Amino acid sequence: SVLSRYENQITILSDYLEEFPETDEPVWILGRQHHLNTDKSKLLLDVSARLWFTYRRKFSPIGGTGPSSDAGWGCMLRCGQMMLAQALICRHLGRDWQWEKHKKQPEEYHRILRCFLDRKDCCYSIHQMAQMGVGEGKSIGEWFGPNTVAQVLKKLALFDEWNSLAVYVSMDNTVVIEDIKKMCWSPPQSSSTAHSSAHMHRGALGRNKNAAGFCTGWKPLLLIIPLRLGINHINPVYIDAFKECFKMPQSLGALGGKPNNAYYFIGFLGNELIYLDPHTTQSFVDSEENGTVDDQSFHCQQAPHRMKIMNLDPSVALGFFCKEECDFDNWCSLVQKEILKQQSLRMFELVQKHPPHWPPFIPPAKPEVTTTGAELIESTDKLFELEEEFEILSV
Repeated sequence: SVLSRYENQITILSDYLEEFPETDEPVWILGRQHHLNTDKSKLLLDVSARLWFTYRRKFSPIGGTGPSSDAGWGCMLRCGQMMLAQALICRHLGRDWQWEKHKKQPEEYHRILRCFLDRKDCCYSIHQMAQMGVGEGKSIGEWFGPNTVAQVLKKLALFDEWNSLAVYVSMDNTVVIEDIKKMCWSPPQSSSTAHSSAHMHRGALGRNKNAAGFCTGWKPLLLIIPLRLGINHINPVYIDAFKECFKMPQSLGALGGKPNNAYYFIGFLGNELIYLDPHTTQSFVDSEENGTVDDQSFHCQQAPHRMKIMNLDPSVALGFFCKEECDFDNWCSLVQKEILKQQSLRMFELVQKHPPHWPPFIPPAKPEVTTTGAELIESTDKLFELEEEFEILSV
């Protein structure tokens, strides 16, 4: 009980003003610049507005007989949830949306939060992620790496019609513009037509709105770039480029940390990274009868942690969100200008055309089913059936 109280200790915002040093250097948080000497309060509000997912206890056992807590093994899954949640916040509420304690929030906010509750019928729950990880060779209760989490999110997003994200996970440190545009402009299609449908030009798609009120043209893009920035330690040559990514307006931060110790990195100050730490064990929270969620424990109101960038494990995954095609085009321009043209050793490659020696790119498609992903993915047997039948593994 003493440990539990320590784990869940929450300090008020004013207590961590002093956690940041007195400096004129700007602080960057997910594409937004803050100055400690003039707008500390805005910085703190920006940090606390991010959805914070941590270890939980006392949820229904995963798979019916599995663990009822993810303490000790689920930190990277929680970090993946945080990155995806930030994409959904940008998707529905905008990057500048702010959270305030006890303030009434829009229905979209509660709907986003419900996607991540620790229940098997929630699209991005710890249950769904852990069981989908079985198809990636990870046993339930086994620690994930950044790339595995990216692959799991890519699969689960196929069943998420409300958010309708196109999730692209780069391969071999290479982002292919042609493939992303093909995926984001592809019309909705079932698996039976996915392999035969040719790419339809965006002019023929129109801008009709679906039932959710969103345009059916460009699908909002969640771009995840798994990287290895060194062998045993991060290579200093990558540091400037890595920091530059947090300045981009499309930034969703980065997944990474130390071996078996994952963090969600949201920004930097000087040569220190700022991150949200999932290593706090809290009790399971369910939604209320009216669909709202008691969200106090889903926002970090204590000091944001910092670590020296050179202490970062070289295995990371960068995240970016592009709601419209112009956002992606802008991101490509920023990468060319700020990362590729100034680096002798490139952190990743951005190419226009699909490499001819790669297998053909086929946008992943939702299987022809009437149930949700949450209802489908209830056993490892079903997982393997899905992978064989629908071929939704990354190319």
